[in-house]
This record gives sequence, structure tokens and C-alpha cells, in this order.
Amino acid sequence: MQFKELEDFLGTHFIYTYDNGWEYEWYAKNAHTVDYRIHGGMVAGRWVKDQEANIVKLVDGVFKVTWTEPTGTDVALDFMPNDKKMHGVIFFPKWVQDHPEITVCFQNEHIALMEESRLKYDTYPKYLVPEFATITYIGKAGQNNDDVINEAPYKGMTDDIRNGKYFDANYHRIKK
Repeated sequence: MQFKELEDFLGTHFIYTYDNGWEYEWYAKNAHTVDYRIHGGMVAGRWVKDQEANIVKLVDGVFKVTWTEPTGTDVALDFMPNDKKMHGVIFFPKWVQDHPEITVCFQNEHIALMEESRLKYDTYPKYLVPEFATITYIGKAGQNNDDVINEAPYKGMTDDIRNGKYFDANYHRIKK
């Protein structure tokens, strides 16, 4: 599959591993929303649905996605899917670096806790994580597919996805 326009990018599901070893799963749900699961790194186990984001095409085949989470974490991702590369910068508030365990949950059910923690703990200095990543999976899930990010991450999940054991031919979750 070749990416050129924003429409080619929207509805795509990715798994990528940062050069520091952290593994993430990310879905361009539609023109203004992303879903993701975190499989490795200091906030492994965290997952989020319906995160509002700014998604743009920079040049043919290169896309930038930016958002601010309820935690106060800012994220900027540059996807180069034709080259199976991504560059991300995560701007973690100090409180997330000091207390990552608070964020390891299904965030959508704990927004109040994220907002409370953001006010309760220090936000500065930010912990910057600028990393290149290798894209290890690209799937065409279609836009607004709620089966893509639909449960908490589990050990071996990304291998199940890459090996065709997680989604059926219509990109719906295969029942366990």
C-alpha cells in the first residue's frame, strides 16, 4: 500500500517500536480523532479512545499528528509510512514521569483522576522523549472502526495482530 494523500492515512492502524524499545499501537480513527494502546515503556498498559487530535499532510506521504492529553502530556508524531518510519516527541509533564502508574489505565474512564493529578503534582520541567520509530505493522482498518482499539493491552497482543490472529478479514476483533 502506498500513502500519498491524507485520505490514504486516515483509517490506518499502526504498530511501531521507538528506538528506545517502547512499543506503541496507534489508529488514525478519522480526520480529528486517534485511539492508541501502549505496550512498552514507562506507561505500558495505558490505552485511550477518541483522543482529539490535529492531523495534517505535510507533503506527499508524510503526516503530522499532534494532541494534548488530559494528563497534560503533549504529543507530536510524524509518520512516513512509505518508509516504515515515524518520529515522535512526547512531552511528559513532571508528574507523569514521577507517577506513571497513575496513567496506566483506560484513560477514558479516569479523566477526572488525570485532571486532578495534573493540578496536584508538578508539571514542570517536562520530560522530553524525542525518538525515531520503526513501523512494524500497517493495517487498513477503515475510519471509525471501534474494533481496532477495543480492550486493554495484553502480553503478546502486538504479535497476535501482526500474525493475523486478532482481526478477521473485515478488520473486526476475532472472538477469544
